[in-house]
Amino acid sequence: MTIPFHLAAPTRDKEEARLFYRDTLGCTVGREADHWIDFNFFGHQLSLHVCEEAESLATNTVDGKEVPVRHFGAILPWSDWHDLRDTLIGAGTEFVIEPYVRFKGETGEQATMFFLDPSGNALEFKSFKDPDQLYAA
Repeated sequence: MTIPFHLAAPTRDKEEARLFYRDTLGCTVGREADHWIDFNFFGHQLSLHVCEEAESLATNTVDGKEVPVRHFGAILPWSDWHDLRDTLIGAGTEFVIEPYVRFKGETGEQATMFFLDPSGNALEFKSFKDPDQLYAA
């Protein structure tokens, strides 16, 4: 059994977050109050709290691309990743890092993509054709 994690992150607007996470990413809404909202984020609890916060622009180079240091996301089955990629492209999503296969032919080969939510939180979604590569050294 996978144990779900809980992640809390900032959002500048609860309703903007609801539309993005529910309607674009397909997350269901959980509990909420005036200044926060919970989502079922691919089997994990994501709590977005309304607040003003400067965006983190720090990056590290990975596979020749500038990856936002502060990011979160989910690892999806291969076909689900491609479905989400197609949905995001169809929605006109502006990618920080366009969808592609990273480390092709090497240990840890994975499909990945980065984009921002409406509040500037960096999201990464990835997938492994071979799930055994997730923790391969």
